[in-house]
Amino acid sequence: MKVSKDIKFNFLNADEQERYKKHLTLKEIGNKGQLKLKNSSVLCIGAGGLGSSVLIYLAAAGIGKIGIVDNDHVEKSNLQRQIVHETNTIGNLKIDSAHERIKRLNPNIEVFTFNKRISSENALGIIQEFDIICDCSDNFGTRYLINDVCLILNKPLVFGSVQGFEGQVSVFNLHKTSPNLRDLLPASPSNNDVPSCAEYGVVGVSTGLIGILQANEIIKIVLKKGEILDGKILVFDLLNMNMKKLNLKSDQINKQVKNLSHFVDFYNEDDCSEKNIEIKRINFNDFYSLYKEQINKILLIDVRENEEFSAYALEGSISIPLSHFNQESALKFIQKESLIKEVFTICKSGKRSDKASKILAKFKIQSRSVEGGIERFQEILIT
Repeated sequence: MKVSKDIKFNFLNADEQERYKKHLTLKEIGNKGQLKLKNSSVLCIGAGGLGSSVLIYLAAAGIGKIGIVDNDHVEKSNLQRQIVHETNTIGNLKIDSAHERIKRLNPNIEVFTFNKRISSENALGIIQEFDIICDCSDNFGTRYLINDVCLILNKPLVFGSVQGFEGQVSVFNLHKTSPNLRDLLPASPSNNDVPSCAEYGVVGVSTGLIGILQANEIIKIVLKKGEILDGKILVFDLLNMNMKKLNLKSDQINKQVKNLSHFVDFYNEDDCSEKNIEIKRINFNDFYSLYKEQINKILLIDVRENEEFSAYALEGSISIPLSHFNQESALKFIQKESLIKEVFTICKSGKRSDKASKILAKFKIQSRSVEGGIERFQEILIT
């Protein structure tokens, strides 16, 4: 998706003049500043707890072009903190839910959605289209990827992180001498040191506050006003109402990222808690025998995308795409079925089914990934 940057607005329409009236009276913003906001573009990576506040307040402030990257669906358990979504959007893509909400809030803005997980294959192409990048992701592999792409493309990055009642916000890579995430965390935390979202809760107002602060930093960057959190980490403890601002120094060694290919395996770690999870696999021949003899006693989950399943699927299998595996409804269904049936996951060749079985293992659901996948079945049919 191409984000046009060639058109520059030099006036506010009648709706905008009334809508931004309280901005226009501020000496720090005024008509000139509001036009800067209108002519700016921001990419929000993640439409969850942090992204909700970021998107709502950027849209309300009049940021002209807003991009949203997310491939997840809205679940009921999201609504406690992900306020850009609503009960009637449960099951919808988060990008669609968020798009609809912020366009209702401010029809003057343009919204660009990317129904995908940010990855080393697509990050450069997506991020280069926007002026400012806002990291609202929830795992370290993605955070380092976003950071490194911003280093390569010279994009300012607004960072936010939340856990429990605590949160942090900072601005990375604002200038050539600015620190970045690798100055804060030169190496990713150990898998055992960082609990997953499923294991560690978060109070909704924490994501709300940190997201609002991220939006505030973005507005200041666009306006070039105020003291920006460049070289600073703002740390909040909402439970005890403590706040502190820490200094962060830049090291030139941490700016030497030139090629994403050196870190591909690290970037593609979807969840820091999944790396060391061991799963069970079943070789194709053993599964084929079981499939023919006991099809009614197994739950065979095809984790390919819907269009792949529609084109060809095994009799008796059910379709739950990998991108839906973290949905509460899907997990409850699989968990219930696993009490009376043996669970198997299958995909085209075995890679996605491995991933699916890892997710199930996190939720104490035993399964086995079918080695060779659908491709082996098709080979048998041909021969």
